[in-house]
Amino acid sequence: MPAGILLTGLGLVLTLPLISYSIARGLARTTQSLTLNLAMRRNEVEPGSTMRVVTGLVLLVFSASLAQGVLIQLEQVTRPSAPVQDYSVPLASLTTRQQHEVADVPGVRAHAVTMMSWTDPDGSSDQPWASAVVATCDQLTKLVRHSEGCVDGKVMRLSDPNAGTGQGARPGDALPFRLSKGGRGTTLTITLPQDEITYSAYDPSAVHGADVLIPPSAMLTAARPQGAQYVLTSSSDHDEVRKVLDGIAAVAPTVAVEPIGVNIEGLQQIAVLETLLAVGMIMGLVIGTAAFVVSATDRAVERRPQVTAVTLIGAPARTMRAVQCVQVVLPLSVGLVLALVTGKLAESCYLITGGSEIYWDSAGLPVLALAAAGVAAVSAVGALPLVGRRIDPELIRRD
Repeated sequence: MPAGILLTGLGLVLTLPLISYSIARGLARTTQSLTLNLAMRRNEVEPGSTMRVVTGLVLLVFSASLAQGVLIQLEQVTRPSAPVQDYSVPLASLTTRQQHEVADVPGVRAHAVTMMSWTDPDGSSDQPWASAVVATCDQLTKLVRHSEGCVDGKVMRLSDPNAGTGQGARPGDALPFRLSKGGRGTTLTITLPQDEITYSAYDPSAVHGADVLIPPSAMLTAARPQGAQYVLTSSSDHDEVRKVLDGIAAVAPTVAVEPIGVNIEGLQQIAVLETLLAVGMIMGLVIGTAAFVVSATDRAVERRPQVTAVTLIGAPARTMRAVQCVQVVLPLSVGLVLALVTGKLAESCYLITGGSEIYWDSAGLPVLALAAAGVAAVSAVGALPLVGRRIDPELIRRD
């Protein structure tokens, strides 16, 4: 794949003079416009000069398309495929006030508490155990993909066909949960009921495999489960994830937050790469456009004797300025369009071979097209003053 991408870029650059020559020759033979005829004849005579002037900007646009594909693949690797993002925080590290403030962080859709039943270390090996979710029916609905049969204020058994159940936990079994109340330990015993909630959790999810739903009203007043996790959920959009993480950090800066199924380092890398790409594109466009204008100016200065001769024959200065613009903008526009097309094709091939779910991406296309149009416009404006208002006989005395 890297060799194919390099060969594609090389072929794009080497093909530009031939394409420019073919277009110029065809237009010069068929056009009835003096401006277009003069411009195309010049490009037909010097097709190789197109490579010298256009190459840098064409390769920049081509590389930017590939960089967009790399960012797409990084995003898919670092974030889960589920439409929601869960966060797990140790409940013991949050005060009651921080719990409410974290739940009110912008972007957080729902919150719950997950905990495991207690097993006696000295007891038998077949003790039943299960995982529980302390939440209302509305909170459970927002935490899972689908739920059916939930009744508020009632302890109910959870059944997920795609997940296992607690070891030997059957309806009627007593499940003890260790709580802390007033600095002392206590036990809340929940009998696994017959009433069942059928649900389907996201993958990954903080409530995947839960066995029992406990309403908050069933918990002892002012009691906190031991070893429990405080679970939050939000959208899986990168910006939303960063906003929620920043909000949690603002409320409780020292707590350990575990985003379920997302790579935080990857998110940071994507932010850095996006910044570098934006800076590189801006610098590349500025430098490339300046180099293009300088090169076009140099070519125009070399052709001043010919321009003066055509002006003496009777061509108006306005026509000569239009000729300068056309012979500069046309090969540049052709090169940039080809760079956009081949860059998107190379990006799609890169994504397909990398196993990406997105093959055809149009998110970065408007920006690249706008940048290409801006470069062409700046180059056209830069070519306007290259035809002087006065005729200098010294330019053609030698001829």
